[in-house]
Amino acid sequence: MLLLLLLAPLFLRPPGAGGAQTPNATSEGCQIIHPPWEGGIRYRGLTRDQVKAINFLPVDYEIEYVCRGEREVVGPKVRKCLANGSWTDMDTPSRCVRICSKSYLTLENGKVFLTGGDLPALDGARVDFRCDPDFHLVGSSRSICSQGQWSTPKPHCQVNRTPHSERRAVYIGALFPMSGGWPGGQACQPAVEMALEDVNSRRDILPDYELKLIHHDSKCDPGQATKYLYELLYNDPIKIILMPGCSSVSTLVAEAARMWNLIVLSYGSSSPALSNRQRFPTFFRTHPSATLHNPTRVKLFEKWGWKKIATIQQTTEVFTSTLDDLEERVKEAGIEITFRQSFFSDPAVPVKNLKRQDARIIVGLFYETEARKVFCEVYKERLFGKKYVWFLIGWYADNWFKIYDPSINCTVDEMTEAVEGHITTEIVMLNPANTRSISNMTSQEFVEKLTKRLKRHPEETGGFQEAPLAYDAIWALALALNKTSGGGGRSGVRLEDFNYNNQTITDQIYRAMNSSSFEGVSGHVVFDASGSRMAWTLIEQLQGGSYKKIGYYDSTKDDLSWSKTDKWIGGSPPADQTLVIKTFRFLSQKLFISVSVLSSLGIVLAVVCLSFNIYNSHVRYIQNSQPNLNNLTAVGCSLALAAVFPLGLDGYHIGRSQFPFVCQARLWLLGLGFSLGYGSMFTKIWWVHTVFTKKEEKKEWRKTLEPWKLYATVGLLVGMDILTLAIWQIVDPLHRTIETFAKEEPKEDIDVSILPQLEHCSSKKMNTWLGIFYGYKGLLLLLGIFLAYETKSVSTEKINDHRAVGMAIYNVAVLCLITAPVTMILSSQQDAAFAFASLAIVFSSYITLVVLFVPKMRRLITRGEWQSEAQDTMKTGSSTNNNEEEKSRLLEKENRELEKIIAEKEERVSELRHQLQSRQQLRSRRHPPTPPDPSGGLPRGPPEPPDRLSCDGSRVHLLYK
Repeated sequence: MLLLLLLAPLFLRPPGAGGAQTPNATSEGCQIIHPPWEGGIRYRGLTRDQVKAINFLPVDYEIEYVCRGEREVVGPKVRKCLANGSWTDMDTPSRCVRICSKSYLTLENGKVFLTGGDLPALDGARVDFRCDPDFHLVGSSRSICSQGQWSTPKPHCQVNRTPHSERRAVYIGALFPMSGGWPGGQACQPAVEMALEDVNSRRDILPDYELKLIHHDSKCDPGQATKYLYELLYNDPIKIILMPGCSSVSTLVAEAARMWNLIVLSYGSSSPALSNRQRFPTFFRTHPSATLHNPTRVKLFEKWGWKKIATIQQTTEVFTSTLDDLEERVKEAGIEITFRQSFFSDPAVPVKNLKRQDARIIVGLFYETEARKVFCEVYKERLFGKKYVWFLIGWYADNWFKIYDPSINCTVDEMTEAVEGHITTEIVMLNPANTRSISNMTSQEFVEKLTKRLKRHPEETGGFQEAPLAYDAIWALALALNKTSGGGGRSGVRLEDFNYNNQTITDQIYRAMNSSSFEGVSGHVVFDASGSRMAWTLIEQLQGGSYKKIGYYDSTKDDLSWSKTDKWIGGSPPADQTLVIKTFRFLSQKLFISVSVLSSLGIVLAVVCLSFNIYNSHVRYIQNSQPNLNNLTAVGCSLALAAVFPLGLDGYHIGRSQFPFVCQARLWLLGLGFSLGYGSMFTKIWWVHTVFTKKEEKKEWRKTLEPWKLYATVGLLVGMDILTLAIWQIVDPLHRTIETFAKEEPKEDIDVSILPQLEHCSSKKMNTWLGIFYGYKGLLLLLGIFLAYETKSVSTEKINDHRAVGMAIYNVAVLCLITAPVTMILSSQQDAAFAFASLAIVFSSYITLVVLFVPKMRRLITRGEWQSEAQDTMKTGSSTNNNEEEKSRLLEKENRELEKIIAEKEERVSELRHQLQSRQQLRSRRHPPTPPDPSGGLPRGPPEPPDRLSCDGSRVHLLYK
């Protein structure tokens, strides 16, 4: 990165800065030069794309020539940019020249003389071969290098052999699986016999000994192998080495062989567990470990960009160990094994599980017989085609899926369809280069010779692919024994002295085997520290029913050689999982526009009602309906109707960052709108109920209703809402949340899955806050219904529209109590939830406005009652007798006037009675009592004047008139 910053002024030149440059253009450095043929240039610190984007490199920058394949750089390998704008040593060209095989520069039991050049051997170089004493040269004594090839096959030095009749026999015990899970002995046994013939015919290898084979059929069964192992160990002659095949059999043999001081050399065991040197201290194998497949698999996963894979394995140690190793490797590469399945004999259920878990890239680890069962189930579950890739082991027979198997019920055509396109990783068991091995045979010559030896077609012969490994195993053993015996017994040990108690000879054979290194028909044979063969990996793909090579991989150098011949059913490698496309469910725009129009008209209606109420606030009839509370109702309806707009806004209209503000707008507009609209109506009905349901205690309240008490009640309700909403938004603010639904299949036949998502306004403790809010509002609604019912028959002049208010409360309460739970249930259905909520707001607002304000408009328009209260008192009561409330008002007024008159009259009567009593007392003092009438009557007083009597009587009469 630092280098790029330093070079940035040179790389980022303005347009037109290129063109022809002189060598002295030091301001721009040196112009990029072309690489040699069959070679390239390594630009240190720069990527390929960065190199393509520049034309000049800075002063002191160095480039390095590299060559492809078996070529070497001839000429300067590194060039440096000079201050004058030229590169160093430009007078000497750098070329990539083919080199001849380095194996010709060494000769076992002999010497090589190189003339005509230095190492490495280039065109024109010549080598001469000479053998040590007691050896003679087999082959040409001279070879010339030309265009990367030696002119003659490499010779070898052969010892002057002892005649066959005088050789001592060295016995090899072998177990060949001629049937079972892997019938590899069918081809490996003939390959071993062929190798023994070739070794025994050589004079330079074990000249005093003859290798002989004693073998049995293990059937790839540990139980059967135990029986034959016992026979090999306890029956003469003594075997100097054991050669098992099959991992399960090799595990048994290798674990027991150390007790007899025996070296075990396997030709067909791939179990990673056999690499345990503590458990199997004397085990070697020319067949690489199955874990050698895993670096190749990981490399292919990375090549095709797969990050999720699934596995299915047969429950045997070899496959379990391989899968454990694969799991560690993919984890290091950032790849995940999402699903891991295993089976013992029936793979039906695991295959169904793979289908259910959407497994796409599947690694299968099982023997050939189980592979047929697996892919029969694969066909039934349709787990093949352009969406799937299977990775299998490459050592099956080429026609394994066409072989008749009574344990499956799938036809050959069905099996062929199911396996098409799968990838195999296979250890390179046959040298791809047509070079001669230590046996003086090329790999192709070996195949031809073995094919003639077999009794049936190679594709129908088990173990044909592993046959080169079995052939090279005998050569590895022969070379190790030859090294142990000192090349003929002159300075080494006597192999005939070996017995199962002789640890010394075993240790020498072990050291010789451990240092093995030679060219075999399977490639270069060398063992790692665990005794496993190191080799290349062949990558093949089944195309049109036959396997095609698509690449090689050398894990030791991390070198992938790709032939670009891979073919895919869908035209390209599939995705490692169903591509999930996230789509948001947006509100129907037609619904949103329709409801928005209704809401806008409702706001217009609320403004008209508010204007009407304010304009006619001087009218007595309007004044008696508490117009200020009605104004609050109109404002509340406007706010509630305005809440419809943010309620319908979603990701279709706004961005993610704006969503929290929309959530706040929804909550505050709807909360305050409800508090103002419903709260003002609730206040009216509450005070009507409070005043007129308590006849005696509230008698004085009926005379005067103080408006500030009504406004204080509304303010209390609104204040409670503001406080609750403020605490909610401070403590637990609303934010955008995503609800995810079940995946949906697209209508088109594409390898994607639709994942519907829906945006919501929510908070961490949403249910708690909704419970508080809905509980408080619900109780308020229920109480409003109760109060409206209780006051339905009350008539009052102070709030003359309380019956209309009660009707509005009924409608609002019913709509709210129904809509709230319904919208919570339908929250996942955006259209239905919005329709219920918004229409409930619209209808409740419309009903409230119409019920409260339309009758007032109609009354004032139809009756012309536009006068003020002062004017109204001058009108006679005849014009208002038709209205029940007006009659009640007039009757109350008349009653008060009569009560006042009665009080005045009673006061006058009391005064007159007092005057009468005073007069009578005065008269009694002036006129003593008269004697009684002789006739027995009462005494008579003086007669009163007639006019006084008549006057007093008339006054009394008038008083009670």
